[in-house]
Amino acid sequence: MSIPWDEVRQDFPALQRRVYLNTAATGLPPPTVRPAVDRFYRELEEGGDVHWDDWMERREQVRARVATLIGAEAEEIAFVANTSTGMNLIADLVAADGPVLSDELEFPAVTLPWIHRGSTVHFVPAVEGILRLESFLKPYAPRAATIAISHVEFSNGCRQDLDAFGLVKDDRHLVVSASQSAGVLPIDVRRSRVDGLASAGHKWLGAGYGAGFVFIRGGLLLERPPRAIGWMSVERPYDFDNRTYTILPGNRRTEVGCPPFAAIFALGAAVDYVLALGVEAIEARVLALNTYLTEQLERAGIPVLSPDGPYRSAETLCEVGDPPRAAAFLRDRGIEVTTKPQGLRISTHYYNAESDVDTCIAALSDYVGESRETA
Repeated sequence: MSIPWDEVRQDFPALQRRVYLNTAATGLPPPTVRPAVDRFYRELEEGGDVHWDDWMERREQVRARVATLIGAEAEEIAFVANTSTGMNLIADLVAADGPVLSDELEFPAVTLPWIHRGSTVHFVPAVEGILRLESFLKPYAPRAATIAISHVEFSNGCRQDLDAFGLVKDDRHLVVSASQSAGVLPIDVRRSRVDGLASAGHKWLGAGYGAGFVFIRGGLLLERPPRAIGWMSVERPYDFDNRTYTILPGNRRTEVGCPPFAAIFALGAAVDYVLALGVEAIEARVLALNTYLTEQLERAGIPVLSPDGPYRSAETLCEVGDPPRAAAFLRDRGIEVTTKPQGLRISTHYYNAESDVDTCIAALSDYVGESRETA
């Protein structure tokens, strides 16, 4: 069934006032998110913790839906505030196994947790903005116990084939940041043989800040104890036994205290909205918009620095002079993008339209022309 994207677009009132091409930084929340948060606070105001059991049940419902989003089991999912928290939980389990193989395009949340724990991190170079799978093959790569990468690189939008990485990882752990892909590109952690995956919810899912999740493969959870626990990390927490305990076998053990219900319910509402549209349909939409964007950039003579083909994602980095000034120029015209050292990062989500791209290209062309006149 064809999705009426123009009608979906009406769910996002900000688009009536601005051209928002900045989802890779922060996504616009779908209309289901605020009611979910409002409901929680209304219940809290009216009855304190009288709804505690219901909130706990709804938390588990959200956990199951997040698991569905990435092809995991519910017991492998934990709620976290952001990607960095999730990455640290993963690193706690496997950092002692040995060196890490990552890449020079990475966001620091993917690499710093390992370095902080004393792990050697080898950085694979990007050639013309592309990370080649062969650079991670055992015969060519430095020895490592873990491969830690982003599904989509924040810097230039380079998309990695997680299934291919799963085929070549061998006996190494495969750890993934999905903050630039969850909610916009299909993910199947089982098929891709992912051992750990962390994602924020405030980008392509549109759940707002503080709503993220982490997946840890069930086998790892059973083999290795968590580094940190709390009263909610154990079986029978309401026994309030402060001397003996049995740690929960699932990833819920890392949720050490009272849950951040508002963030969890926001995440659940955002995931429901995405699942209702269908991730495959969203992927097709955003890639079509991104292709249109790159074609228009090239037609306008603005260099595109992001890779295309199988590496294409919903993000495009284009080269412009004085990127902060360029971003300010666009903002004055009601257009939101991200400043990068090399230029501007432009994001196309399902709620965008070709008209957004056209408006952005026209403004960029004006900026380039004005810059040449003043040079």
